[in-house]
Formats: sequence, C-alpha cells, structure tokens
Amino acid sequence: MIEARGLVQTFHTGQGKKKREVRAVDGVDLDVAEGEVVGFLGPNGAGKTTTLRMLTTLLRPTEGTARVAGYDVVADSVEVRRRIGYVSQTGGAFSGARAGDEVVDHGMLYGLSRQQATTRGQELFEQLQLHGLWTRMPRAMSGGQKRRLDIAMSLVHDPTLMFLDEPTTGLDPQARANLWEHIAGLRSERGATVFLTTHYLDEADALSDRIVIIDQGRIVASDTADNLKAQVAGDLVDLEVATDDDVRVAAERLSTLIGAPGQVEVDRRHVRGRVQRAGRAVPGLLGDLGAAGVALDSIEVLRPTLDDVFLTLTGRSLRDAESGQPEASADGPADATDHELEGARR
Repeated sequence: MIEARGLVQTFHTGQGKKKREVRAVDGVDLDVAEGEVVGFLGPNGAGKTTTLRMLTTLLRPTEGTARVAGYDVVADSVEVRRRIGYVSQTGGAFSGARAGDEVVDHGMLYGLSRQQATTRGQELFEQLQLHGLWTRMPRAMSGGQKRRLDIAMSLVHDPTLMFLDEPTTGLDPQARANLWEHIAGLRSERGATVFLTTHYLDEADALSDRIVIIDQGRIVASDTADNLKAQVAGDLVDLEVATDDDVRVAAERLSTLIGAPGQVEVDRRHVRGRVQRAGRAVPGLLGDLGAAGVALDSIEVLRPTLDDVFLTLTGRSLRDAESGQPEASADGPADATDHELEGARR
C-alpha cells in the first residue's frame, strides 16, 4: 500500500549569512502492507509530519520516490489523492460552517453527487457517534467531536488508505480513548490501511500492528511493539530500602543478580537495575535481601516501554526529546497546503 525509497526533504531557514539548509527527512525507506495499522513514532521535529505530507502529495520530495495505493506521489498525485483519506494535525473543517455541509462538500469534491455525499455523511455521523450534530458548527463542538468530524470528512469518499497526523493531540483522556476505538475500527470494520503519526507512546502501543520510529529524519527501528521492547535488556527492578545503611547491600545483591555492577543505579534509597525475566528472578533476590537483613519499603517491577526502546536506540528519552524544536519550524512552507487535498476531483 505504501512503498517509499530514499525520501529526502530539505528546507532553508534564516536569511543572509544565517541561511542554512535543514534536512527534515533524510533518506527514509518505508513499506506498509494492505490492511496494516502502522504507528509512526518520534519526537517533535523528527520528520513525522514532513514524511506524511510527502506521502499524501502535499509536499514534493526533494529526493527519492514513493508509491501510495499503487501510484507515484509525484507523477500520479491526483490518483493518489482519490484513494486516500487524510486527517491533519489542525483539522480540515471550517469553524463557521455546519458540520454536515462540510462533509457533503468534501464528498462532492471527490466526485460524489450531493445525495450520495449526504447519505454517506449521515451514515458516518451515526458510526462515529456524532448523533444530532449534522447542523452544528464545529466551533460549538468539543475537541473529540471535532476530531471525529475530521475523520468523517476524510472517510466520505471511502478511501482504502487513511493517514492520521497526531489525531488525538490536545484531547482529554476520555476523548482520546473514545477516538482510539474509532481508529481501531477503521481497519477491523472497514478494512482500511492506517498510517498513524503520533508522539504518544501508549497510543502507538495500543493501536499499531507495527511501529516505525523516526529520529532526526531517519528511520531507526521498525517492528512490532513486543519485538522492539524485547530489545531492551530486561525488566526494570526498583527496590526502595528502609534505611540508608541498606542501600549498599541492596546494590551489591542486585548487581550480582544482573552480573554487571555498572548497570545498577542508586537514587537516595532507591536501587534500580534491569533484570532478565524478573518475574522468575525476584523471589530469589528477595530471599537474599532478607537473609542479609535488608528491609524493603517497596519493590516495583516494570516491563520495558516504548520510551525505553527509544532510549536504547538513540541514547535519550522520547519524552525529553519532546522539548526540542517543534517540527512545524522545519515544515514551514508545507503548513499552508493542508487543504490542497480538498481539490482532488475525479
């Protein structure tokens, strides 16, 4: 469904002597199979949105090639647009129009008659739990309702491939969970292929068959969440000892269990380290600590997370990386093109 080779996108920032080239995407190879849900994960500025805009024909690649739904994104851009749905970060509905009119107009842009677009739109409103909102303006909707309206607009022409760019950003937890159900239903109920960009670790983990991690414009990993987590060296065991005097002994016992003294971290009365198959190893560790007279206030065993994967691959936490430069600064000129998809006609 998606095949990209050597995708590159460069922008120029600054003026005069301060002008420099920014390589927002730096040689991306990507394959997505029909019916797959792929989570495209990375911090702000990693190249997620830039890559998506090239795949949706909103941005012409500086270098490389890509075929989407069987068509070249440059030579056959109109054919690509006819076969995809796209939900941008900012949304596509005009806040001052009626929600139903926005969906109908969007369907007519794709060649549907007004009656076809109306019927299709009303079906989508029922499926996406937008009951009674056909005549409401988006500015009077909640954040979750507006995002579901964006999805309805992108589905009205029945695309085979959906691109969702940060679809739950800014939503409260309940609205996010509700939208997750609808995103999962795109594949399970409609058979659609879904390409989802996100920086939410739990979102990528819950929704994706496969996760692709991008950092500094390059793909650094591509696999299932479970396989990626298996690359991290064990479960994190966190021991909180009762007294300062117990810290040294607890660190020694945990180091012996791990077999690598340098892999144990001490933070006040917390002693931490990664242990392979911790569920099997912890009972013996507790016995050793008890025999040594070490009293514990708590013990916690944490399975690896996608953030641990990112830390292993890049040497930094994905959450820390979020504080970096927003991707929009590199994508600058592309921001104005989000509505270009609305011009796709049969």
